[in-house]
Amino acid sequence: MKNKGTANICAAVLACIFILAGCGNGNQVVNYEETDRESITLTFFGNKYEPENVLIIEEIISDFMKENPGIRISYESLKGNAYYNALEKRMAAGKGDDVFMVNHDILLELKNQGLVADLSGLGTISNFTESMRGQMEEDGRIYWVPTTVSIFGLYCNLDLLKEHNQKVPENLGEWMAACEYFAGQGITPVIANNDISLKTLVIGRGFYSLYQEKREKEVFSSLNSGEEALSDYLEPGFLLVKEMIDKGYVDAKKTVETRKTSDDLQEFTKGEAPFMLTGAWAAGRVDGMKPDFLFEVIPYPVLEDGSLLVINADTRLSVNAGSEHKEEAMKFVEFFTKPENISKFADQQSSFSPLEGGEPSSVKEIQTLIPCYQQGRTVIGTDAFLEVPIWNLTAQAVQKLLAGEPEETVMDWLDEQAGEERGAE
Repeated sequence: MKNKGTANICAAVLACIFILAGCGNGNQVVNYEETDRESITLTFFGNKYEPENVLIIEEIISDFMKENPGIRISYESLKGNAYYNALEKRMAAGKGDDVFMVNHDILLELKNQGLVADLSGLGTISNFTESMRGQMEEDGRIYWVPTTVSIFGLYCNLDLLKEHNQKVPENLGEWMAACEYFAGQGITPVIANNDISLKTLVIGRGFYSLYQEKREKEVFSSLNSGEEALSDYLEPGFLLVKEMIDKGYVDAKKTVETRKTSDDLQEFTKGEAPFMLTGAWAAGRVDGMKPDFLFEVIPYPVLEDGSLLVINADTRLSVNAGSEHKEEAMKFVEFFTKPENISKFADQQSSFSPLEGGEPSSVKEIQTLIPCYQQGRTVIGTDAFLEVPIWNLTAQAVQKLLAGEPEETVMDWLDEQAGEERGAE
């Protein structure tokens, strides 16, 4: 069943109608300009479907259209994997949208097929931090621009921890001790979803030392060429996940069915589990669900001597190289990445800004993440210098562990798949 709501926005020169259409896993915003029959329409496809996200996108679209009365924009969204499947099919059929959101893995495919335009001429590129530009630039070209820096964190039910005389963990030993305590009380300590929760633990624990030693580019080059194997670096992370599964710190069967930033949030707000692993961008949503306990989001306590953050250059925008309105599409992406738009978009998503001087989100529950971020105790979940689909491969490998496959078998599978991906390029 579809639920529709309509809001009318009037400007001096144009009248726009925004229609939000929701159908379970997707929302659509369609903008009609009735006064200008000569205008062109850009299609914008994304995976930001939650009403609060769509409202911010709608606001940015509205502002752009007011400044550019000859251009109207239609935004359509789908959730999760359904979005990327649809994006692949549209692009393969030559029916891709003018502007679309991408992630690391799908961009590898689209870029190799010559389907994404070079954005290096955008006037906003110089606003991005040096580290972000390093991720974006490839042989002088830029195929995507980020609008947020997303953070993955450990949600802590502060009231439940206090009730059981347990502390917020600051390192791996403390976290495992707390998990052991709650498991002994018949409480599954960690709520995890079937997508981002456990794979980000794997990537963070596996790659952290590379970033601290400034060896990530060197190692990723070896992984890209096949000189070294992914399992050589990620095995410690998979061993941690396997331990958590074997000791009942996560419910394997339940995790396989738990959808990210949906089922997991519902479960956490019941107040029965001390921890949840998911994106910090859901903090505002959790708060809006009005749980009857205090919570905060902390860095991953997966190091013997402390914690780390897994981060991503996120909500990446690309332009279709085959767009009939490529110039206008680039104009819209440039507008979207203006500091004022990045600021309100990142703040609403409980994320950090990818721009120089950009402020982190003001959401109070994620303020504990800022020191770790500022200290550089970070790992990029989908580093642009790693040319294997790390996001999908680690997710599938975790699924195999959850299904009970031996860790050694899963590591062999991971390396075989990485080799096949290299051979397919």
